[in-house]
Amino acid sequence: MNLSRRVVLRGAAGTGAVGVMGLAACQSDTDSTSAPSTAATSSSADAAALTLDNAAWSYDATNDVYYQIGVTYVATPGAADYETLGVYVPGKYFQATDNGDGTYTATIDTAGTVGNYTAATAPIVVPVNTPGYAAQKPPTEYSYDDVSSYVAAGFVYVFPGVRGRDSNTDSYTGNAPWGVTDLKAAVRYVRYNADVVPGDKDGIFLFGHSGGGAQTAIMGSSGDSELYTPYLESLGAAMTTADGETISDAIAGAMCWCPITSLDYANAAYEWNMGQFSSTDTRAAGTWTAAYSTDLAVAFAEHLNDLGLKDESGQLLQLSESPSGQYLAGSYYDHVVAAVNTSLNRFLSYTTFPYTPSNSFMAGFNGQSGGSGERPTDMPTDMPTDMAGGMPGGDSSESSTTYQSVEEYMAYLNTDSTWVEYDAASGTATVLNLEGFVKSQKTPSKDVGAFDGVDASATENVVLGKGTTGLHFAPVSRDVIAAGQEEYANLSGWDSAYAASEYELDFEETDSVGQDVASRLDAYNPMYFLNDLYDGYQTSTVAPHWRIRTGIKQGDTASTVELNLAAALRNYGREVDFATVWGVGHTPAEETGDATSNFIAWVQERVA
Repeated sequence: MNLSRRVVLRGAAGTGAVGVMGLAACQSDTDSTSAPSTAATSSSADAAALTLDNAAWSYDATNDVYYQIGVTYVATPGAADYETLGVYVPGKYFQATDNGDGTYTATIDTAGTVGNYTAATAPIVVPVNTPGYAAQKPPTEYSYDDVSSYVAAGFVYVFPGVRGRDSNTDSYTGNAPWGVTDLKAAVRYVRYNADVVPGDKDGIFLFGHSGGGAQTAIMGSSGDSELYTPYLESLGAAMTTADGETISDAIAGAMCWCPITSLDYANAAYEWNMGQFSSTDTRAAGTWTAAYSTDLAVAFAEHLNDLGLKDESGQLLQLSESPSGQYLAGSYYDHVVAAVNTSLNRFLSYTTFPYTPSNSFMAGFNGQSGGSGERPTDMPTDMPTDMAGGMPGGDSSESSTTYQSVEEYMAYLNTDSTWVEYDAASGTATVLNLEGFVKSQKTPSKDVGAFDGVDASATENVVLGKGTTGLHFAPVSRDVIAAGQEEYANLSGWDSAYAASEYELDFEETDSVGQDVASRLDAYNPMYFLNDLYDGYQTSTVAPHWRIRTGIKQGDTASTVELNLAAALRNYGREVDFATVWGVGHTPAEETGDATSNFIAWVQERVA
């Protein structure tokens, strides 16, 4: 089957090429208050509704923090129970007067400092805790513990509520792109109120894990994209300042842990990276889904070759046909194996034996809405528990065998086949092939059609769906099935409900703003803005600073997703701090230290 073609998803008709412009060090003739000239403006937003009341601050005298909670960040909310935010400011950045009723009137103190930061230079950080692209509930009560690490570091902390796939009602939906739209509106609100909210408006950093990591990546790649304009205008988001200057929703940096993204080819990537090495369940011989898996793996290789990605040395990354398996040769294959090799050797460099493996994950983003560590009933079962709030507070671990030496651990890795060699003299390991690694450490946890399910029942089908109804969204799945369904119909498990025509029907569906599935998929795909295969290339303001961490064992998505995102960003000229962490799965993974401290340190290095 030959699906080779230059696939370009339909995008916006904008003519601006602003993606080469960044923020902070990447901008020379513009700032974050003024977006590129292609950004739409709106005169309908109610200025009074968008103005933060500087006489409504509460004060935590014990910890010297001013805060406001329940602040509506759009003029005409689409989901009033979600579209509010909390803002938390170190007390040194304000001069305040007690109003006598428990509130304070605060004005920015330009002389106040916390560490090296002033009210003008302090970074602004925004959590995106949306596992499975779920909603993030806004804070409803104050807890210093939830923000202590950030305000103690001198950061301004902004926590917006945002809609998600699980926030559908009779009056509004939370499907894509509403979650990121709400984040953009919150960022615009902060900039609209630059005179009363401290912090560097060119130094806004978002951070999130899983679906939150994906939406952080979208925010980082889609700054000021016209795809979002009709959504923002429908909410009365802050599009211009009081003086009529266009406001930007671009950000300075994105911290992405395990981003579940690049959904257009996620099905295909999953089968190339993991599915082709499995022969059970939906990949069992004789099933139509096994044949579909093989065809998806081929389609991924063709797409990868069309992307034209290059590694850090400038080498073109390509896949080639192989004697066995699907396209397990070429410079891209070597690139993936090298990433596994690097991860394992970094692990050996910072690990002391005896060693007990654990899949530590953060049991809660310190819980303005909870923190019990319980798994929400609507959360996919292969996803670790995250709760709303600032950043993880506690760890849960799954323990297993303790390995007394490196040699014993290597013997375990090679239990079923020899795929890694260890040189004791140099203390280094060499990964020999991808298949052995996947079978040992990264087995697929999802069925064929991992993201766009064959029956449109996957989590992401609802993300790109309509209310609670899942919709097909992946053109590659439609195309592969269209080419193969005559063969598939003769294999076990096939049903006419899986036909390509079902995808065509779903693709025609439009949302409340009149946008179809293809446009919404583009808006939720970082690669759409980063790679010239897509119409969206150089039509947005891409964040200059990126930090990406993934757990290499995760079966939640293919390693190719984060590797391709990192490569595309570097090819775009952006700074990328990337690592895939050995021995852990779908978690806010860190090689050493903890995620909160490492994120804060990373931001501090970029906003001196």
